[in-house]
Amino acid sequence: MASISENKVVTITYDLSVTDENNEKVLVESAEADSPMVFLFGHSGLPEEFENQLADKQAGDAFTFSLTPDQAYGDYDQQAVVAIPKQVFEIDGQIDEEMLQEGNFLPMSDNEGHQMQGKVVSIGDTEVQMDFNHPLAGMVMHFDGQVAAVRDATQEELAHGHVHGEGGHQH
Repeated sequence: MASISENKVVTITYDLSVTDENNEKVLVESAEADSPMVFLFGHSGLPEEFENQLADKQAGDAFTFSLTPDQAYGDYDQQAVVAIPKQVFEIDGQIDEEMLQEGNFLPMSDNEGHQMQGKVVSIGDTEVQMDFNHPLAGMVMHFDGQVAAVRDATQEELAHGHVHGEGGHQH
């Protein structure tokens, strides 16, 4: 039976909880058997410690572990909350009111063309406050799950750096 290691396609189910301000665990995400998480181990872009915790496990193995902000997405950075002129969001002189709503995540790019996601925090008359922290920044994350499957990646998956087919990228 294959063990999780570099260049393996890994399928897992899990519950992700975070510790809230009252030190209580709050469920924020589940990957169930009908829509599991599938990724290429060693090429996933997931936190290194997340992959370290799964290394050497096999299909059927359960896992329970926690990641601190230092092991995951870092501390919440107040400097990553920025004011952007409202006109930046205009398309043909108009603002799409459905798109530009508090709580929405919008694709953005910086001055060098790097892609990022920003969360709309507030909308003023002339500025929009955007938060570019990862949504899980500053949080302790708790994973409880099971490895559903482990297989060798295909040459095409290795060349592209991601999983193809069911649960992966289609193209």
